[in-house]
Amino acid sequence: MKPKPNILLITTDQQRFDTIHAAGNPHIRTPHLDWLVDNGIRFSRCYSDAPLCIPTRATIMNGKHGYRSGLTYNTEKVKPINAETSLPGVLTKAGYQTRAQGKMHFKPKRSNYGFEHMELLEDYYRYMARHPEKGTPANTGLGQNEMAPGISTVDETNSLTHWIVDRSVDFIETRDDSRPFFLWASFSKPHPPYDPCLSYWLMYQNATVPEPVYGDWSEDASSIPTGWKKDTLVLNNCDRFSPELIRDARRAYYACITQVDYNLGCLIARLREMDLLDNTFIIFTSDHGDLLGDHHLGAKSRFLEGSAHVPMLVRPPASMMPAEMKGTTCDSFAIPADVYRTCLAAAGADVQVGEECDGLDLMAVARGEQARSHFFGQCEEYYAVHDGQYKYHYCYHGGEELLFDMETDPMEQNNLANDESMAAKKAELRQALIDEMKRVNDEWLEHGDLPVRPTPTEQELRGQWPGFHSLAVPNDILH
Repeated sequence: MKPKPNILLITTDQQRFDTIHAAGNPHIRTPHLDWLVDNGIRFSRCYSDAPLCIPTRATIMNGKHGYRSGLTYNTEKVKPINAETSLPGVLTKAGYQTRAQGKMHFKPKRSNYGFEHMELLEDYYRYMARHPEKGTPANTGLGQNEMAPGISTVDETNSLTHWIVDRSVDFIETRDDSRPFFLWASFSKPHPPYDPCLSYWLMYQNATVPEPVYGDWSEDASSIPTGWKKDTLVLNNCDRFSPELIRDARRAYYACITQVDYNLGCLIARLREMDLLDNTFIIFTSDHGDLLGDHHLGAKSRFLEGSAHVPMLVRPPASMMPAEMKGTTCDSFAIPADVYRTCLAAAGADVQVGEECDGLDLMAVARGEQARSHFFGQCEEYYAVHDGQYKYHYCYHGGEELLFDMETDPMEQNNLANDESMAAKKAELRQALIDEMKRVNDEWLEHGDLPVRPTPTEQELRGQWPGFHSLAVPNDILH
């Protein structure tokens, strides 16, 4: 009998879609993500349907849209994850040794939700506190949402990024080798603070990075409706940044991604050296992106490209992928819930996931056997639908709308929402969005329609939560 494949799920936090060299960005160094692109399948239209940390992690665990499970905010309520039917829960029952390493962001934070063993970011800070000779990490004073760049206060070998890989390698080396493994290596970067180790910052200190994009609706930060600016005002104030500060923030962001990538080389190398790589199914993705100053906006939660569009790379063992699919790109829609179904399919897990599983098997999608016609999203105040050509955005603060032709305007610079010639298309997409919410969970509607709320003032929103955390209370969201 052919042995079941090991499964390695690698996630980063807040990595946008256009940050892989082999996928078209010549300004960033990502040799190991490039290896995944060249040896696997890249899903070019993967969107987070609730582009925030907590909802997406729950979606990976339960295979359900956030708007189905009721979790579309970064709330601290108990997560809608059942340990019996969670991704690690099902894989554990299927004979896998299951391990979570890094950022989970669950509530309660030590709930295993089906994993046999977990090591969290908090454990790194506890370890470093017992070894003061290694330095004090995250001691810059920068908050966990601030975009002003900084430099790590520890060296590379003592960084959180390296610790996640080091502990992942330790698991691989000391695992029960009579069972296949499922390892979720979950990195906290490039989520703010943008504080790469010095050696990585020096790679990018004077580098050319892509400039932010602006549109006819976002040329002037002061004229953007407040609803679209909410997270920027609450978290990071990047609408005030000078062009040079935006460039430095982007350089530091790229440096954090490169630091993750270079450390991944250590993990992939150990898999190869231990003769495990050829039978390991690898998935790489991120929970959401980062607007990085596009449209004078920062952070996430909106369904604009920088925020919701994320990488998705799948590299199965050769025995599970026809040679002609190696190094190919699939343009069908993918979402985080697909991780759940894809992993279970790879493992041959005998489980009836039911109609409430919203994920597809990405290998079947790549073969053209499965597909979704639309992408739908709901997160905080924001709703969106994408039909493959047009993307419609809705913000319930003031009932603001955006509409873009993604074929001719891939970075959403020309708003068609007020174009009379596009009124029928806008109405069609809006109704499709309403119908999806009715079908799945109508709590996101009011009287059968998209809700409308008063718009807070900029003064009410400005600077509410830049993510202040001190080292006195280490936790699972100290990046």
